[in-house]
Formats: sequence, C-alpha cells, structure tokens
Amino acid sequence: MAKDLFGKEVEKNELLRDKFMEPPFSVLDTKGGDWQRRKRMWKDLGIESHLGRDAECNAKFDDDIDPITGLNKYGRKPMTGVSIFDPALCELLYNWYVPEGGKILDPFSGGSVRGIIAAYLGFKYTGIDIRSEQVLSNIEQANKIIEGKKKPKFIHGDSNIILDDIKNKQYDFFFSCPPYADLEVYSDLEGDISNKSYDDFISLYSSIIMKGVKLLKPGGYACFVVGDIRDKKGNYRDFISHTKKAFIDAGCPLYNEAILLQPLGTAMLRAGKIFKAGKKLTKVHENILIFKKP
Repeated sequence: MAKDLFGKEVEKNELLRDKFMEPPFSVLDTKGGDWQRRKRMWKDLGIESHLGRDAECNAKFDDDIDPITGLNKYGRKPMTGVSIFDPALCELLYNWYVPEGGKILDPFSGGSVRGIIAAYLGFKYTGIDIRSEQVLSNIEQANKIIEGKKKPKFIHGDSNIILDDIKNKQYDFFFSCPPYADLEVYSDLEGDISNKSYDDFISLYSSIIMKGVKLLKPGGYACFVVGDIRDKKGNYRDFISHTKKAFIDAGCPLYNEAILLQPLGTAMLRAGKIFKAGKKLTKVHENILIFKKP
C-alpha cells in the first residue's frame, strides 16, 4: 500500500488517478466507476453527438436495400445507429497530450463531442467533416453549450482538399476516430471515404494522414482511435496495421499503443450466437494508437 499526502494508506491506482485522471497503463477500462462518472458529467452538458447522423445516414440508403440479401449497395446492412465517441476518453487524451491552450486538428470530426470538449477545456479545435448536415448540427450544439469561451471550429468539406488549403498553421495534436472503411457508410458524396472500396479507402485515408502530419508541430502527438473490421468473407482486414503504416510513412513513428475496454452491454447476449455461427470472437475493445512527430 502507498500513502497519500496525509499519510493515509491508499491503493497506488488512486494516487495515479489523482495525478493523471486514469492510471497511464496500456489498458484503459471504461467500465470503472470513475470513468463512468466523468462520462455522465460530460453528457449532462447536453452533448448530443449523434445528431446530424442517425436519421440522415439511415434514410439515405433505404431505397438501395436488396430485398433478397437485405444489404445496401455497398454490400452492408443498413445502419441502425451510429457510433458515439466516448467523452471521458476525449478529456483524458487532451489532458495527457495537449499543452495548455493547444491546437487540435481532427480530419474526421463526425459528431460534436471532440470539438465541444476541447473548447470547454480551453483548447483550440478545428474539425473537418464532409457532410454539411453534420457540420451545421455540430455548430448549433457548440453555440448552445459553450459560453464565454472560444468555440470549436467545424469546417465542411473533404479533408483531402481542406488540408491542402490550411496554410501557415501548425497543430499540437492530430486527433480523430476515422471511418472504419465501409462498416458505417455515412453518405454517397464523392469525397466520403466510407463509400469506397477498401483499397481506395486506404489510399485516400493515408493521403489525409500524410497531410495532417505535415501540419503537426515537431514533437507533437497524433492519436487515432481505431478498431479492426472484417471483409465480406469474415476475415479481418488489419485496419490497425494499415493505420500504423500510414503514420510511419508520413514520418510519425508509433509511440504508444493502448487497448480501450468497452462496457459489455449487449455483447453478453450476442457473443454466444456469434461464436456458435462462425467461431468469431465478439469485440469489446478498440485500439488507441499514439504517434509522435520527431
């Protein structure tokens, strides 16, 4: 047992939480009470990161469903919801890797959560999203929640083009949770990399990473939260390795890697059926990849 400042014996993990919010281990467990309390605190602000995506994305492909296979034109089941970035993870990564008042660049901003939390904590956030509906929703939410502080900047457009147009700016943190290829197809827009073949997706994705790293300050960190995805045959594509390669090719070596353990939720109900049908394990984690620019 360790002792705190008052001589009281405490678990070492408690001392680490006092210093770092969460112990800086290679496994982060979102099921813990402290984590869940922080997550509820952020949600109580009124952040609704799903707005601008759920109804729009689901409706966009309803007419393209094959009546026999039940798949859309991209060979996927239509989306029944959208993934929401964990606000407690967002807070943690900002506190760990962004200097006070630092600048954050997010090429796949998606919902509002990463931008709103950045602004609320006093960081300068620039997020890019290809869907105008999403950008307008994010701006509306930020205007309601952020008072007396600089609001996050949300830009509508294709990151592959927008990043070329950002001149004479450097960022302290290059941060995102990118599309998982075509696992969730967000639109049929030309620049939306989620509606491409996997090879085209990786090519465009790597280009965006290359351009983002160029805008990162020397010594600055990049963090992408990713998970692996399966192809139509059920095999993993190794998206995590492809992400690492894109950053390394851009001159930004892998510096840290962590596993983010998710609440089990419905996984307990799904796991038996999934494993029995195809011996597949049910994923209950994502990978946090941290890169550092020399």
